[in-house]
Amino acid sequence: MSTSVRRGAPELTPAHADTVRATLPLIGANIDAITRTFYATLFEQHPALRRDLFNRGNQAQGSQQRALAASIATFAGYLVDPELPHPTALLARIGHKHASLGITADQYQVVHDNLFAAIVEVLGADVVTAPVAEAWDAVYWMMADALIDLEKQLYVAAGVEPGEVFRKVRVTARADDAADTAVFTVAATDSGHPLPEFLPGQYISVGVRLSDGARQLRQYSLVDAPGAGLLEFAVKRVQAAPGCPAGEVSNHLHDTVFAGDELEITLPFGDLTVDTDADTPLVLISAGIGSTPMIGVLEHLAARTPHRPVQVLHADHAPGTHPLRERMRTLTDRLTAASLELWYGEPTPGAHTGRLDLTGVVLAPDAEVYLCGATGFLDTARAQLAAAGVPAERVHVEQFTPTDWQALSCPV
Repeated sequence: MSTSVRRGAPELTPAHADTVRATLPLIGANIDAITRTFYATLFEQHPALRRDLFNRGNQAQGSQQRALAASIATFAGYLVDPELPHPTALLARIGHKHASLGITADQYQVVHDNLFAAIVEVLGADVVTAPVAEAWDAVYWMMADALIDLEKQLYVAAGVEPGEVFRKVRVTARADDAADTAVFTVAATDSGHPLPEFLPGQYISVGVRLSDGARQLRQYSLVDAPGAGLLEFAVKRVQAAPGCPAGEVSNHLHDTVFAGDELEITLPFGDLTVDTDADTPLVLISAGIGSTPMIGVLEHLAARTPHRPVQVLHADHAPGTHPLRERMRTLTDRLTAASLELWYGEPTPGAHTGRLDLTGVVLAPDAEVYLCGATGFLDTARAQLAAAGVPAERVHVEQFTPTDWQALSCPV
């Protein structure tokens, strides 16, 4: 399979489509091996990418690999079967994440060359014939070009050159929440260039230099209201668990960063945002650290449209593990048409006992629903919303890990 730089716009011809349709099951059956080989080769040839760009925690548990595999397979599936849902959400999620990491167009060629070499290595040159290579090359570049165009638009909207999204900031305050969550407030080190406005639901990337010299980046939801030239984000300490390593960046921030320290962050990005100037009822459903983007939405509502109807539904192990619990309650109380309903694993006055259960919860028929939490929670909540008759197009899902389009877990 050729790894030369492409020339001209890619095109999926009818013959290409037939080839992709015929080989998609084979690619799908071997996608885990292909992506493992791809990342091993990529990091061997470009070790700085693993050290300074890719999330080592996600690499360790395989979620980044599954995300890449699922995204390409999903895109290819749509190209050969337009009856499938359009991958708009997939592209938007990836594009915003890439912009938050400062990804530029030239890096897509590096991915292409290593990915296609991995396909040949796993499937064999006798399987990956010239027609097969040409068809999948077209699929890759159609998806890559769509992402490059989107990311270019995001950089233009942010007023920066492609990839120039990093800013030095100073921590002006740190507040430690009872649920092992720290809230950091940061301001620009250059007073002549204050930090920008942002939309509720957006996030920033935070870069830190770890003890082994690696520069790792993680995304954290913004939890403050706009307008002060400051940004505020919440970080939950992540303990090691089976299949989930300890949070390298989150724990580093908890242990070493305090008021007066400098950090490297990016401009805000994120496709799952709430129009706080609208009057459509909102339902905010979260679990665990999934409460943080909901706090950001509530802060915006309190500042902009405090009379908007909103239901806040949150599930956690116990009151003591509920991140920003008092802040969520205070914000809900400030809104004139808001309600708060809680589910805890341990019996707690004023809360349901057990897992979140939407049975019997009356939702506004025209509400926009936002979900954030871990895998099992998201799957359960989606199923309950579907059973309640909520149209899928009004259910918006946020997650803190690479997307395999069924949700993953472990926000490290």
